[in-house]
Amino acid sequence: MNGEQHPLAVPVYKTLLEVLREDLHLTGTKHGCELGECGACTVLVDGEPVLSCLALPIELEGREILTIEGLMEGGRPHPLQSAFAEMGAVQCGYCTPGIVLSAKALLDRNPMPTRQEIAEALSGNLCRCTGYIQILDAVERAGARMRERRS
Repeated sequence: MNGEQHPLAVPVYKTLLEVLREDLHLTGTKHGCELGECGACTVLVDGEPVLSCLALPIELEGREILTIEGLMEGGRPHPLQSAFAEMGAVQCGYCTPGIVLSAKALLDRNPMPTRQEIAEALSGNLCRCTGYIQILDAVERAGARMRERRS
């Protein structure tokens, strides 16, 4: 979990979302619909977006899980976090952790996505506050910064 080992014994009926929030006190992952439809609970498992409200910890044993709390790099915000703040892509912020992690998965596998590819990658994450334009702009900005850092 976020680069650290967390040995836990939890009831088999608990979802990853419940374990993150209740047992590990990682509250950045949000309760949303709890039906796998809104994306508020998105985390990365081995670099891929997973809806934690539908995932059981027993199925994820030994895999790398990244939550929004583990995204900072060397004590500094990840370029996605900075770009979201700069572009006004955060309003109430409830959906933001899931969107940021979905965007990270996209940029890790495709450092130069088209606007359409960004929209498709984020299509499972619903936001009720923004018009999505700022979110798409922020992902584009972060992608450009991440490409600059690599070169």
